[in-house]
Amino acid sequence: MRTWLATAAFARRMATRIFAVAALLTVGAAAALAQPAEAGGGEAALKLPDLSQVSFLPWGIDGHKLLLIGILFCLFGLGFGMTIYVRLKNLPVHRSMREISELIYETCKTYLITQGKFILLLWAFIAVIIAAYFGWLSPVPGKPVGLTLPIILGFSLVGIAGSYGVAWFGIRVNTFANSRTAFASLPGKPYPVYQIPLEAGMSIGMMLISVELLIMLFILLFVPGDYAGPCFIGFAIGESLGAAALRIAGGIFTKIADIGSDLMKIVFKIKEDDARNPGVIADCTGDNAGDSVGPSADGFETYGVTGVALITFILLGVKSPSVQVQLLVWIFVMRVMMLVSSSASYFLNGAIAKAKYGSANEMNFEAPLTSLVWITSIVSIGLTYLISYFVIPDLGGDPTQWWKLSTIISCGTLAGALIPELVKVFTSTESKHVKEVVTSAEEGGASLGILSGFVAGNFSGYYLGLSMMALMAIGYYMSTMGLALAAGMLAPAVFAFGLVAFGFLGMGPVTIAVDSYGPVTDNAQSVYELSLIEQVPNVEAEIKKDFNLTVNFDRSKHLLEANDGAGNTFKATAKPVLIGTAVVGATTMIFSIIMALTNGLTATEDVAKLSLLYAPFFLGLITGGAMIYWFTGASTQAVTTGAYRAVEFIKANIKLEGVEKASIADSKKVVEICTKYAQKGMLNIFIAVFFGTLAFAFVDPFFFVGYLISIAIFGLYQAIFMANAGAAWDNAKKIVEVELKQKGTPLHDATVIGDTVGDPFKDTSSVALNPVIKFTTLFGLLAVELAVKLALDQGSTMTRILALVFFLISLGFVHRSFYGMRIKRGAE
Repeated sequence: MRTWLATAAFARRMATRIFAVAALLTVGAAAALAQPAEAGGGEAALKLPDLSQVSFLPWGIDGHKLLLIGILFCLFGLGFGMTIYVRLKNLPVHRSMREISELIYETCKTYLITQGKFILLLWAFIAVIIAAYFGWLSPVPGKPVGLTLPIILGFSLVGIAGSYGVAWFGIRVNTFANSRTAFASLPGKPYPVYQIPLEAGMSIGMMLISVELLIMLFILLFVPGDYAGPCFIGFAIGESLGAAALRIAGGIFTKIADIGSDLMKIVFKIKEDDARNPGVIADCTGDNAGDSVGPSADGFETYGVTGVALITFILLGVKSPSVQVQLLVWIFVMRVMMLVSSSASYFLNGAIAKAKYGSANEMNFEAPLTSLVWITSIVSIGLTYLISYFVIPDLGGDPTQWWKLSTIISCGTLAGALIPELVKVFTSTESKHVKEVVTSAEEGGASLGILSGFVAGNFSGYYLGLSMMALMAIGYYMSTMGLALAAGMLAPAVFAFGLVAFGFLGMGPVTIAVDSYGPVTDNAQSVYELSLIEQVPNVEAEIKKDFNLTVNFDRSKHLLEANDGAGNTFKATAKPVLIGTAVVGATTMIFSIIMALTNGLTATEDVAKLSLLYAPFFLGLITGGAMIYWFTGASTQAVTTGAYRAVEFIKANIKLEGVEKASIADSKKVVEICTKYAQKGMLNIFIAVFFGTLAFAFVDPFFFVGYLISIAIFGLYQAIFMANAGAAWDNAKKIVEVELKQKGTPLHDATVIGDTVGDPFKDTSSVALNPVIKFTTLFGLLAVELAVKLALDQGSTMTRILALVFFLISLGFVHRSFYGMRIKRGAE
């Protein structure tokens, strides 16, 4: 507890200092540059058209009423999620396993409460910038600041609450499911071991998409069009901040705990999830903090920000109000369809899987998950064409655009199924690349095993990158077939790329479900071992009497380990999908900046600056790569230092003789260590990214555009490489443990070392690049407008001075992210 209090005090001190700097720099500048209400307000000044002015479907229902029906589907999604939640809670479970899962939940709950307070500190800092910009420097045109500013700030809190709330729901569902999965494995049948984690994942996926869509529909339908812009901007900033904090801090936490726990297997030659290891409870907490909380918040933000980006494009790039309404309603009907297609595919796949595996003694756990993804993709694509035919049969006088736009979205939906297949080529336990890691390690130990993992990651970048490019190219080609003329649209290719990103998310609940499958399978193994169920007196007779089950302990452990391999694979498959949406969707947000800088692409002199011939633009392209590689190092350094302290504590306090399990106090101490270094690492990264964004926006707006493009492209390939290399190392270890049965051997030691190298690769740095790219681009919309306004009113000298000040602050935290996080011997 003292460590947590010290961590919180550290965070408060640092936040107070930075908050003061921001207030002095930004509010001072804004007060000097206060503008009348007629000044531009950027995306917050966008006005939504009247949705009721256009009728849809053969019976002529207007757009507003049509989307009101969508709310019913959202309520259905919420009911679906809660029904599975209650069902999971009521599944049978032995008391020894339930006690462990509840202990994991309690530590997760403490972690989330701590993180919630930390996020509010970061929000207070962000609020200063928002208040300075929308309150003084660039208020929404023609609207009282006293109304618009609270709306923006209020909806930023709604965005944070959304990310935070679905993350909390995710850990509660998963900590029910982990003990129920462990218990369901006892009879030795594989189907229940597969079914329960998938049910948990679908519960989270349906709840997440339904909540996000409900909030977006509320803004569209019940907030006056004049104020919808501020609501969307505030919501997007809040969910982006919440996701970034939970994803980065969760990724650091989970890998500190994972490495600390795993290394004990080598040091003390103890088994996986040995109950005497104080690091195991922290590892279980980390599985939820990093692999459940982070992805849930990240997924919520991804769906929200992608929607805001498309709405912004439609309002900026389409001139006709009626076409704007057609596209807006169509987009949101497609989002509602996402719930329908995912739930229908889930039940269809469930019936097939139960008929095939319900009473089987053996099953390939990856097979029904793969079929679920493909069935959902096919159903989603079919519904996309069908619904588009009825909703936009005639767009701007062109009766062919419905199938062309459907084809663009379907490119993204296809990517949502194709990319996981490509990822499995490099990460599955059946993959030749993963088996090559094992083969290399047999003679070359950890060194050659690690090198083979690098090979898998690099090759995956080539194939996944080309596949994304090909699908985007198809989308681009379809956008050249009359879209600009029919919709009166500027830059239809950019809209096509945004629709591809939207299509990536077309299987939303299922994408989240297969990603959430992994944390449950991982925790289920741990719950089994920590429960010490095999040592409970007369437990077999007790289970037979109370649950009418015949127990097979050896078979149970084998199934849980094999299922964990499938979980590792599908955790890996979801990561490129999310990072792909961040990169492809970023193009749509960058377009908003370009539109503002070039006066709607009419200022030819400024348009010419979007070229390699304009030096600042080219220099921005170089700078983005620097930030991506620094971020990778900073997040990994936080893991390294935290893991060192965790290992140091565990080695000093682990008791292997005369005890059955580690003390709760020691386990909580490891959790405290993980939390401390997760928050320290997150604070350094956030402040460096935040002030770096301000600094580069103030240098030159076209420098900043180049910078945003660069972080998207560098971030895409860095994330793909790291995620898939890490997953290859992870499943190489799983092959040694499950297929080769060589635990405790030198080969096992070598693959464990590879896995610990891959831990921050796949679950810290790579996954956090997604919210970092989106947060930087979204916040950049405000930063570059603020810089341009300041340059016009005070001259470029002022902006250059502020750019230097902001950069020095960012550089200070970049420096601190290593030198302030270095391992100091003998220091805690």
